[in-house]
Amino acid sequence: MKRYVVATLISVTLLGTITGCGKGADIGKDKATDIALADAQLSESDVTRLRVSKDRDDGQSIYEVEFTCGATEYEYEILASNGDILSTDYDGSNSRNQQSPNGQQGQTNQQSPNVQQGQTDQQSPNGQQGQANQQPQYGQHRNGDHGHSGNTQNTQANVQLTLEDASKLALDRVPGASAQDLKIELDYDDDGYYKYEGDIIYNQTEYEFEIDANTGDFLEWKEERR
Repeated sequence: MKRYVVATLISVTLLGTITGCGKGADIGKDKATDIALADAQLSESDVTRLRVSKDRDDGQSIYEVEFTCGATEYEYEILASNGDILSTDYDGSNSRNQQSPNGQQGQTNQQSPNVQQGQTDQQSPNGQQGQANQQPQYGQHRNGDHGHSGNTQNTQANVQLTLEDASKLALDRVPGASAQDLKIELDYDDDGYYKYEGDIIYNQTEYEFEIDANTGDFLEWKEERR
């Protein structure tokens, strides 16, 4: 009788172990990344600001995969148990969701019949097109596009540190990171001073910072490993 009891206990234990393994199935971060990149029809060498984190949503374990390619930011939620894509979000002028009927991306509803692209409804009272409401707001540097916004913003905001200077200060603290991994913009703090704030995502680590726009001092620096 005792032998049967022992055998039954062993069977139950093995069954529980097998069942538990099934419930704990996880594709892993690398596989989740591959699934997201494949869906976006990109390779890892094509993207920047790649980060993968694990979270729970409605009782399910999911991977959140985020990356940038050109002007488009991609966000995926992928089920950790089997790799199903739960949601996708593309944000940017090159997003596939913004493709126009003629196949040219990022131009939908932007071109009027009589004016050049990007000038619709921008004619000023003196007849010069493309000048209304185009003044940059303190300048922004997104995904490595330095441009000349630094000089423009200094005139408007009267700050000593250019956008390029602030970008270099931030990137110097993350060896190996480039302008493609950086987002930065000038902001006005409620305490009455200007600051540059942004983040760098590089090598699965997110760095958030704030820099005094006049002194160049770091007001905040945070690092979070993904």
